[in-house]
Amino acid sequence: MSDSQELYDVTIIGGGPAGLFTAFYAGMRQMKVKIIESLPQLGGQLGTLYPEKDIFDVAGFPKIKAKDLVKNLEKQAMQFNPAVVLDESIQTLERMEDGTLVLVSASGQKHLTKTVIITAGIGAFSPRPLKVEGAERYKDKNLHYYVNDIQQFKNRRVVILGGGDSAVDWANTLEPIAKEVSIVHRRNQFRAHESSVQQLKRSSVKILTPFTAKAIVGGEEAIEELVIEEVRGDREETLPLDDLIVNYGFVSALGPIKNWDFHLDKNSIVVNTKMETGIPGVYAAGDITSYPGKVKLIATGFGEAPTAVNNAKHYIDPTSRTQPVHSSSAADLFSK
Repeated sequence: MSDSQELYDVTIIGGGPAGLFTAFYAGMRQMKVKIIESLPQLGGQLGTLYPEKDIFDVAGFPKIKAKDLVKNLEKQAMQFNPAVVLDESIQTLERMEDGTLVLVSASGQKHLTKTVIITAGIGAFSPRPLKVEGAERYKDKNLHYYVNDIQQFKNRRVVILGGGDSAVDWANTLEPIAKEVSIVHRRNQFRAHESSVQQLKRSSVKILTPFTAKAIVGGEEAIEELVIEEVRGDREETLPLDDLIVNYGFVSALGPIKNWDFHLDKNSIVVNTKMETGIPGVYAAGDITSYPGKVKLIATGFGEAPTAVNNAKHYIDPTSRTQPVHSSSAADLFSK
C-alpha cells in the first residue's frame, strides 16, 4: 500500500462517540480532518458491543438507542466531509524535521498530520468471559456477550449475569420484550445509576443476589439451565433459560500507543486542562483520558472534544482563538 502524502490539520484516532463529535467540532473550526478507526465501522463500543442498548446520559435525549446515537453523530460529523479510514490500527508516531506528525499503521501506511487527537475510548477491548466449565461451546449460540438485536429475545426466558450499568440497563430494556428476565449479581448492591437500579427494583425482573454462576446444563446446541450458588453461603438455585447474557465488563488495552511518550494512569492517558498529552501537538479526549476528578461518561467526552480541538487549532495557528464564537453564530457554515 502506498503512503498517503496528503497533510491534515488534525487526525483523530478512534471513531467512537467522542471521536465523531471531535470530527464535527474540528469541522466547525474549518480544520481539515481525518478519522482513523481500528474497527470495520464507526461507532466504537456503542456500535459494536450494544447497538440496541438505550443510552440515558446524553443531553437532549431522555433515552436513545446506541445505534441511533451513532447514526446521528455520523450525520453530524459528515457535514464537513472528513476523510475516514476504517479497519486500520495505528502503531507508531514519528515527527518530521518540519514538525509534521506521521502516524504509521500496522500495514505500513503513513498518515501525515499537523496535530493528533486520540479518542480511542478504552482501547482495544474484549469481553470478560464466563469462567464456567463448558461455557465456551455455547458462545454465538445462546450465550451472548454482545446484543445486536433485542427482538431475538422476544417471549424468551433471559438470564443476565452482572451488576454494572450495562447489566442493569439490559434487564430494564428486555423486561417488556422477553417472557421473563432474571439478573444474577455477586453483591447485594448494583454498580449502576441509581435511577436505573430503582427502575429495576420496580420491574418484574427477578433479582438474585448475592449469587454467582456455578454450572451450566445444556445439550449440543444450547444452554438449558444455569446453576447459581450463594456467595459465602450454601444456597443453590437452578434457573431454566432460553438465553444467557454475560455482562462482566471488558478487558481493555491501549495497544501500541502505550509505548508512546505519554504519562499513563493505568490504561488512560494523563492530560492537562487543555487536553494536551505529554507530546507536543497530540491531544486526547473521552474515556481514554485521565485527570483529577475525571468522570467517564459519553457526555464528558463531548465536553472534552471542543477543548482538544480549540487548543489543537491554536497549536497550528497561534493567532486563532481558543474560545471561538458560539455554534449558533456559525449558521452560514450550514447554509450552502
